[in-house]
Amino acid sequence: MRVARIAVIAVAVLAGLIAMILARSMTAPAPQSEELAEVSQPAMEVVEVLTATNDIPLGTSLTAEHFMWRKWPSESAVTGYIRKDERPLAASDLVGAVVRSSFSAGEPIKDGKIAMAGQGFMSAILPKGRRAIATRISAETSAGGFILPRDRVDVILTEESDNGVSSETILTNIRVLAIDQNVEEQDGEKVVVGETATLELLPQQSEILATAQTQGKLSLALRSLEDAESDGEQEQTDSGTIVMVRSGVITKKTVRQ
Repeated sequence: MRVARIAVIAVAVLAGLIAMILARSMTAPAPQSEELAEVSQPAMEVVEVLTATNDIPLGTSLTAEHFMWRKWPSESAVTGYIRKDERPLAASDLVGAVVRSSFSAGEPIKDGKIAMAGQGFMSAILPKGRRAIATRISAETSAGGFILPRDRVDVILTEESDNGVSSETILTNIRVLAIDQNVEEQDGEKVVVGETATLELLPQQSEILATAQTQGKLSLALRSLEDAESDGEQEQTDSGTIVMVRSGVITKKTVRQ
């Protein structure tokens, strides 16, 4: 009888111990593995940087809609980026500035790629080593008025002499910086007509164009976008000599001065 009681008590005690162990294992938090502990890192520091809302081409006059503050890794906010903690009013202060080099959507705005208002629009967008020179045009001499800023053109000189009329291309693949446009009435309808085209030229090209203006009539021939991108750039040697590189073939032309 006593042996049976002792056995029952022993079984009860053992069952209690097992229940207590199970209860503790269910309520105790799961230990974190060493691997997870090593992976956890402090939160990355970020700052707000002024960026372009969308693509902004060269020559654009900036408005508030062109800007957006975006979070940027602090360690990647290099010198030249406009930070909100340093210049909180930059988005409004830069309104009216002119883009000197195009921006892509999301790209940080840099002071070096814009020119503030009052510094001169044309000088702001003119690349180093280039010159801006204007020439008179009409609808007849500018592809019917379809030439616009940033288009590429060839400049053709037409002369009259005792031997008749002759035309010659004196400059090729020239970028148009600006076209002044006036509204005129023709046949009872208002049309936009440009009278002056401002071209981007090398210094020697400027001399050639200025001389050609006194020799005859100048016309602008609009180039296709594909031709403008694929054709090689031309270089000027001495004044009046044009060295053109097309598909690896070098040719020279001389304009009388």
